[in-house]
Amino acid sequence: MKIKNVKLANIFLRKKPVLALIQLLNNEEMYASNLAKSVDFTYSHLIKLLSQLEKLDIISFKREGRLKIIFLTKKGRELAKALESVVKVLT
Repeated sequence: MKIKNVKLANIFLRKKPVLALIQLLNNEEMYASNLAKSVDFTYSHLIKLLSQLEKLDIISFKREGRLKIIFLTKKGRELAKALESVVKVLT
C-alpha cells in the first residue's frame, strides 16, 4: 500500500504528535508551552507542528492577550479520539 501524502503519515504515525493531540483532547484548552512540556517537545518543534495542524483544520488558536490558546476543531477531536482508541488497543 502506497501512502499518498507522506507528510501526513509523518505527523500521525509518530509518537509525540499523537500524544499532543490526545493531550489536547483531554484538556479543553492549553497553551503551547504547557503542551510542549507535557509531551516532551521542544517549543520550536511544537510550534512547527501546530502550524501544520492548523493548516489541516485540526486545531485552531484563540488569542488572550499575548497568549494563544490551542483548541481542537471538530475534525481534530474526531481524529484525536480515533488515535486515542488505537493507542489504547496497542498498549
